[in-house]
Order: sequence, then structure tokens, then C-alpha cells
Amino acid sequence: MLSTTPTRTAVVVGTGPVSIDDVVAVARQGAVVEIGEDARAAVIASRRTIEELATDPAPHYGISTGFGALATTFIGTEQRTQLQQSLIRSHAAGSGDEVEREVIRALMLLRLSTLLTGRTGVRLQTAETYAALLNAGITPVVREYGSLGCSGDLAPLSHVALAVMGEGTVRDAAGTFLPAAEALAAAGIEPVVLAEKEGLALVNGTDGMLGMLLLAIHDLRMLATTADITAAMSVEALLGTDAAFADDLQRLRPQLGQRAAAANMRRVLAGSAIVASHRGDDCTRVQDAYSLRCAPQVHGAARDTLAHATLVAERELASAIDNPVVTLDHRVESNGNFHGAPVAYVLDFLAIAAADVASMSERRTDRMLDPARSHGLPAFLAHDAGVDSGLMIAQYTAAGIVSELKRLAAPASVDSIPSSAMQEDHVSMGWAAARKLRRAIDGLTRVLAIEALTAARALDLRAPLTPAPATAAVVARIRTRVAGPGHDRFLSPEIESVVDEVAAGSLLAAAETAVDTLA
Repeated sequence: MLSTTPTRTAVVVGTGPVSIDDVVAVARQGAVVEIGEDARAAVIASRRTIEELATDPAPHYGISTGFGALATTFIGTEQRTQLQQSLIRSHAAGSGDEVEREVIRALMLLRLSTLLTGRTGVRLQTAETYAALLNAGITPVVREYGSLGCSGDLAPLSHVALAVMGEGTVRDAAGTFLPAAEALAAAGIEPVVLAEKEGLALVNGTDGMLGMLLLAIHDLRMLATTADITAAMSVEALLGTDAAFADDLQRLRPQLGQRAAAANMRRVLAGSAIVASHRGDDCTRVQDAYSLRCAPQVHGAARDTLAHATLVAERELASAIDNPVVTLDHRVESNGNFHGAPVAYVLDFLAIAAADVASMSERRTDRMLDPARSHGLPAFLAHDAGVDSGLMIAQYTAAGIVSELKRLAAPASVDSIPSSAMQEDHVSMGWAAARKLRRAIDGLTRVLAIEALTAARALDLRAPLTPAPATAAVVARIRTRVAGPGHDRFLSPEIESVVDEVAAGSLLAAAETAVDTLA
């Protein structure tokens, strides 16, 4: 997904929630994980409760019974380690392609965070082993299919727990595929022999879908501002007006995201000689097209959607998701907190927002290529139209991606397939919602890159008029990777180069050299 700069700063995980930035630091940047002293004490205290119940002749779910539809089956003391191991082995039933390393690391950190709340009843040794795997760069192999999002992300979490047991397969810090037992031995990590309740505690959580949501929030924050920048570049390139973005007009509709997006566009367009050249009584156009004039409204709606998703994510980060759970007064109670609906809904909501922002971006790209609507630009921005095709097919690429994003915007969370002999008769499909959102973010990144590539060429063709300092800085950044207007060249590498720049946040950083920090 979107790139970041490696670091090895420490993230301390205590009884309270980790932050979105903590998750990104561990998942993408290799930050070291440390266990807080408050968490150590909480884990030890809750484990005492489990050990007391383990000696009780009365059955307790997950401690001395089977799981799911087998919850009424009593399991004797001599078989309980086998019970926990069997749970993990049987539930590690994923199939398909490997899940990305950053997703698995996020999942592991979030499960560790829940273990350290002291509400799950695991032993301290088990939590320490999760931290040890993260710090050694050992990443369990998790397969794409297997989670219904209830009871939590069972199969993905089970593949991780299997590696903690020294079973299954992993990739080491160098990316080498090998048996978990070999990787743990090489890192000096002792595999865990699971005790009562621990198998359930390791797999009953929304950590996979939540991890992908947190990574998506991080990426979409940057892409939302990048979209404001590319839209401003297109407004400038198409001889549009910035008058519609005035703050007093935005205040007439007090949507917070809209006002922030409009402010960004005004700042990015400030000082533009191109905009100034047609600002006055001699300009005959009354209104710009919606894809220009309404950009703050669409981008703002996406920002507000992102704010709502962040609120849900932060509540989930503050949660202790397990079943059964150890309460503060030392009861062990079954519950339904593992159901992924809250996370699944916002994952789907963000996919809708990503699709619509990309759809508007593609319309601006198309407008710049059409001589009937581009106000004096050559057809397809070609050097010699007819001989050259210019950026004609770049728009096709953007259109194809947008079409895919519209399909990905169909919600996964409205589906449910019953499982476990109808015990688990309603599921969230949150994992599926998260998987398609990751693809949607990749598509949005590419569509914005194509708009930036197109607008940069269009701005060059407006010479001798000069763009705003911020948009000029973005064009200059693109020109470090892609040459300016000229005869047709192999276009795919140029698109990919700008995709890399967008994903790395480089276009945003370039604009901010001229206008400081954008919202």
C-alpha cells in the first residue's frame, strides 16, 4: 500500500488503547513493541481468575468446554491443552493469496493490545511471545479467505496463533518463507504451549478488519488532501475560477469537510497568474462544470465520512474484544462484542467515498483532454494531434479503474452466511469489506496520479502564463520523474512514477513547501 519511511522507535502497549499512528509505526515502519508495566500486572491478575475456574467441576465456556456449537461438551483437565491446540489448528483454515505483511503486523499488534487489557485471561508468556515475533520481524503466513467477520477474524488470527505455537509457516524479517518452528528457533523464541482459555483469547477479535481500517484511515487522510491539490491543478489548467471556493460561500453550508477542502483549494491556487488572467469583467463564463466547482462538496463529504470512520476506529481501539471475557469483578462472561458490524459498516462507507472522489477526478482528467471543453488546450494534450495520441489512453486507464471502484463500493456488510451449525447465524463480512477497501485505495491513488500527470502537462501548455506557487511546486516534483510535453512516449512507466509520488505523499509535500501545512 502507501509507502512510509522506516524507523525503529518504540511503541509501548499498556492496558489502554494504542493509537492509529502506533499501528502504522509497527505495521509499516518496524517500530519496536514494549509491554507496559500496568499491562503486565493486569494480565497476571486476570490469569488467576482463569486458573481458579479451571479447577471448578462446573463447566465454563472456553475453559472446560468445547467451542461454538460444541459449547455444551465438557472437557476434562487432561485434554484441555489439546482442546486449545485443536482449536487453533482447525481454525487456521485460510485459503488464497498471502495477506500483506503490514496487515498481519497490524493484526498482531491489535491482538496483543487486547491481550494486555487484562480482560482475556491469557498468561503473560503468551502476550510476550506476540511482542517477540513482532520485534523479530517474523510474520505468520495468513491467507486471504477464511474470515466471516464473526466470531471475529477467526481464520486469520488462528494462522497467527499457530505460528506462536511454533507451527505453520511464516516469513522471517528478510521475507524468507519457512516453517514457524525454524524461524522461532533462529530468533531464540520459545513456542507457546497453550493453556486453558488461551486459544479462544487469541482468535476472538476484530483485529484483522480493524487493522486494515486503521491503515486505510492513515492513507485516506493523505489522499483526501492530495485530491484537493489535483482538483486545484485541474481548475487552474481549465481556466476555472476560484471564486466558488470562497469561505463565505462555504459557511452557507456548514459541512466541516467541505469547508476544509475549499480552504485547501484556495490556498493551493493562491498567486496563480493563470487564474488571474481570466478573472474580471471580460470573462464570459458564469459557472464551471460540477467536477470543478463542486470538488469541495464531494471531497468534503469524503472527509466527513473519514471522520466518522475514525471515531468508530478509535472506539474499537479502546475495546477489549474476546469471548468469554474476564470482567473487572472477576466473572468470566460470554458476550457478542466480537461481531464486526461497527467496523464493517465504515469500511464499506469509505469504499463509497473513495469511488466517488476518484470518479470526479477522472471527469476532470477527461475534460482537460477534450478540445471542446478544455478552453484552448490541444486535443488529448498531444504534441502533434493525429500523429500523437497524447494522454488519450491514460484517461481510459483512469476510467477503467473508476469502473472497478464502483463495483468495489457495493457493500460487503449487507451479506451474511450462517456458520457453525447455525450457532453463528449472522456474520459481518467485515474482513471482506476491508479487503476491497484496500483495493479501492490503490485505485484512488492511481486515478489521482493520472489527474496530476494530466494537469501538470496542461499547466505547462498554458505558458507563458504561470501557475500558482503550490501547483508549480507539484509540477516541478512530477518533472523529476516524468518529462514535460512532447511527442508520444512509453506512457505506462510515467503513470507508475506519478503513482509512486502520490502514494509516498510527495505531491502533498511539494505543495506544502509553498503553502505550509494543508488540512
